[in-house]
Amino acid sequence: MLYEHLSETCLAARIGEGGLSDEALGRALEAAGPALAGLRAAREEGSLPLLGLPSRSDDLEACRPVAAAYRERFAEVVVLGTGGSSLGGQALAALAGAGTPRLHFVDNVDPETFGALLAGLDLARTGVLAVSKSGGTAETLAQLFAILPALEAAAGAGDLAGRVTVITEPGPSPLRALAERRGVPCLDHDPGIGGRFSVLSNVGALPAMIAGLDAAALRAGAAAVLDQALAAADPADAPPALGAALSVGLLGERRISQTVLMPYVDRLAAFALWYRQLWAESLGKDGAGTTPIDARGAVDQHSQLQLYLAGPRDKMFTLVRLDTAGAGPSIDPGPAGDEALSYLKGRTLGDLMDAMARATAETLARNGHPIRVIRLARLDEEVLGALLMHFMLETIIAADLLGVNAYDQPAVEESKVLARRYLAGEIQGRAP
Repeated sequence: MLYEHLSETCLAARIGEGGLSDEALGRALEAAGPALAGLRAAREEGSLPLLGLPSRSDDLEACRPVAAAYRERFAEVVVLGTGGSSLGGQALAALAGAGTPRLHFVDNVDPETFGALLAGLDLARTGVLAVSKSGGTAETLAQLFAILPALEAAAGAGDLAGRVTVITEPGPSPLRALAERRGVPCLDHDPGIGGRFSVLSNVGALPAMIAGLDAAALRAGAAAVLDQALAAADPADAPPALGAALSVGLLGERRISQTVLMPYVDRLAAFALWYRQLWAESLGKDGAGTTPIDARGAVDQHSQLQLYLAGPRDKMFTLVRLDTAGAGPSIDPGPAGDEALSYLKGRTLGDLMDAMARATAETLARNGHPIRVIRLARLDEEVLGALLMHFMLETIIAADLLGVNAYDQPAVEESKVLARRYLAGEIQGRAP
């Protein structure tokens, strides 16, 4: 496997009454069996396009010339989108780190932030990627309408087709209509893949390729996890099914209503934000679900660990550890002249990060908090693809166990409608 899924310290047998009993885990795993069977059938029938992505390459071929042109022409690339249209790309691009072109993910409409970005760009050397599944997302359209005049002023209206690319689903929409009127290339967003599940589609793959990542390797890692999970005869042998069973079982038996994802890898900070949306929007329905919390090790040992250890016992923890032992610069505490710092002598920053992760996991377990560890020997495109598929499958299976639809989000529509009515002047006065 591309990662180790170590979950024994979620169980009462290891950590005491705060953990899940063997009986409750058994019931949850038994219920996960039909969920896995449903996923197998969906892949065979092709009824869930997400499951077909790992074996596809045609859509990546359509992305390659766009990515190559952007990498050759531009120093800056602005990616417009919000929610799943942005977070997946951010999670992938973070793996590449700083490079050329530099990617800017604009996922909000704060005027100060947007204005500062616009003022700092060399627009003559800037490309734009606008992503909206529906083609009618107000934030994305507003962002695009705000940047187009500046882009045209810097590069000329005639060059717009080479500077802007749109991803949206087929069919009439404001975004597709704009692209057609202005001669802007438009790639199809698969209508069968929701935004928060679109990270392995062209929505995430194109920004990743512009950043210089290998999108085929991402999908290969995802395929390895998918194949292993669907081939498992026992749900306990499928890490995504086991993870879902632990989470739902702890909710039912121990009232564990929050789930903390805490990677000890800075390059996975955006991944934790992607997970937060995936879990929250997929499961939070009809009074069901658990609240996802993103954290970052070792930083949040100094801001959150006090609460985690001594606050309400309502949290399940997932730590993601990368093998950093021996990595990074060496530490020389000599200049401080303090023998109390001798434990740092001969160590590296990677040694310290590794020790902090191990210490946090052990401390949480010793204090009876359910915690699992996902351990990585390396972090590259293949491993990141594996993690993405793991958590998408875990979320889908958890939704099945909770009896909710993982793929819709009816509750957010009310606020979208109200926002449009405020802008149209249909509602007078101010909300609280």
